[in-house]
Amino acid sequence: MGALDHFSEMFDCSGRRSQKRRKQLQTVEIKVRIDCEGCERKVKRSVEGMKGVTKVDVERKANKVTVVGYVEPSKVIARVAHRTGKKAELWPYVPYDVVDHPYAMGVYDKKAPSGYVRRADDSGLARASSTEVRYTTAFSDDNPAACSVM
Repeated sequence: MGALDHFSEMFDCSGRRSQKRRKQLQTVEIKVRIDCEGCERKVKRSVEGMKGVTKVDVERKANKVTVVGYVEPSKVIARVAHRTGKKAELWPYVPYDVVDHPYAMGVYDKKAPSGYVRRADDSGLARASSTEVRYTTAFSDDNPAACSVM
């Protein structure tokens, strides 16, 4: 960008201004090993001082930190790792109900908190089609009146 372009932008009277793009409000969930109240306080203070953070929740039992604000997830993880010296990663678990096959290999995790399984995009198992589901539910023990064959 030349000097002429710079001066023309400075003295632009058209009312059009270049606006900086603001960051989106995000909820960042992080997995950090938290053993005691001191660790909990250390992790919370390391994130509270960041610019753009509006709320920090720490769940010690689940080893989970939830940060809400105008922040980038990678910067939050780097800050926690640097300030506390602990290994930090994005929260790898999703609720049990969201996953198609919760006991598939690579999805079920013994270390996951209760009600959660590991996030998996594609488990590699086939899904039942709508006709298969219709036939299997027709002979259900839960609804004996649904069977019209007997």
